[in-house]
Amino acid sequence: MQSTSPQSTSGDPMHVTEPTETSHLLEQVLMEMKKVIVGQDRMIERMLVALLARGHVLLEGVPGVAKTLAVETLGTVVGGTSARLQFTPDLVPSDIVGTRVYRPSTERFDVELGPVFANLVLADEINRAPAKVQSALLEVMAERQVSIGGMTYPLPKPFLVLATQNPIESEGVYLLPEAQRDRFLLKVDVPHPGMSEELEIVRRMSVRPPRAAQVLDTAQLLAAQDEVDSVFVHHAVSEYAVRLVMVTRDPAAWKAPELAPLIASGASPRGSLGLVQGARALALLRGRRYVLPQDVTDLAVDVLAHRIVLSYDALADAVPARSIVEKALAVVAPPVVAPAQAASAA
Repeated sequence: MQSTSPQSTSGDPMHVTEPTETSHLLEQVLMEMKKVIVGQDRMIERMLVALLARGHVLLEGVPGVAKTLAVETLGTVVGGTSARLQFTPDLVPSDIVGTRVYRPSTERFDVELGPVFANLVLADEINRAPAKVQSALLEVMAERQVSIGGMTYPLPKPFLVLATQNPIESEGVYLLPEAQRDRFLLKVDVPHPGMSEELEIVRRMSVRPPRAAQVLDTAQLLAAQDEVDSVFVHHAVSEYAVRLVMVTRDPAAWKAPELAPLIASGASPRGSLGLVQGARALALLRGRRYVLPQDVTDLAVDVLAHRIVLSYDALADAVPARSIVEKALAVVAPPVVAPAQAASAA
C-alpha cells in the first residue's frame, strides 16, 4: 500500500491528485450542491459515492423532492456532458442508444449515436420505460458500451446513470426486473423535507434560485475515481461486508431464522463488491485513505435492500426490504478496527 505522505511519488504531471487535495475538492462539490439542494444531505452524499465508485444510483421518492434537480446540479458541479432522458411507455431502444440511418446521398448507412453518450445520464422515471428499453439500458449500465449494427461503441469516461422513479404510481409503470435493479450500486429513498427545510426551500427558491458553480473537470474526476481504488480496506472489514450479504442468503445459518420466510433470494455477489467499493468512496469523501466498519454499516441498506427478492408472504405483509438489512446489521457484529490501526495499515 502506498504511503499516506502528502508528498507525491510521481514526477508525472498527470499523476492523481493527492488525498488531501482530493478530499478538499470533494468537500467543495458537496458545498456547491448544498447551495441549491436544501436538506437531502444523505441523497447528495450517496450520489457522490456512486460517482466515485463508478456505480449507478436509483433515486426513489414522490414528486417534488428535488431528485431531478439534484442530478442536474451534480452534472453542473462535476463538469463533463450530461443528458436527460424522460422515459415514457412509447419509448423504443433506438431513442436512447442510437440507430442506423440510411443516407441516400452516399447510398450507405450511418450510425447516429443516442443521448446515452454523455458522462452523466439522467433516466427520469425509469420505471415508465417498457421492457425492451430497460433491456437496452442493461448493456449501457453493465458493459458501458452500445452495440448498433454489429459494431460496438464505448461510452465516454466517466459514465454514470442516475435514475429516478416514483413509488406511488402504478398506471403506465413497468416494475424494474431484478437483473436491472442489481445493476444499480445504490438505491436511495428520498423522503419529504422537514418543516424547517421546507421553509428554507420557500425562501431560497421562490424568487431567484441559486446556481451551483463547476468545481471539477472530467480529468480530476477520473483521478478521484482512481484514488478510490487505492483506499485501504482491512481484511476484517471486507469479511464484515460479506457476512452481511450471507445473512440475506441463509438467515438460519447466521442466527436470523425469522428472516427465512421473508426472502426468496438474497443479495448477489454484486452486493459484496458494491459494499466494499462504496465504502472506499465514502471513506475518501470523508477525508480518509482507509475504510472503517462504520462506512460499510452506513451504506448497507442502500447497497443491499434493492438486491433482495422478497417472498410472497413478505410482499403480502408489506415487509420493507430495508428491515431485512437492518436485521442483518443487528445480528452481525462489526469488527473492532481502530482508526489508528487502519491508518497505520494503510
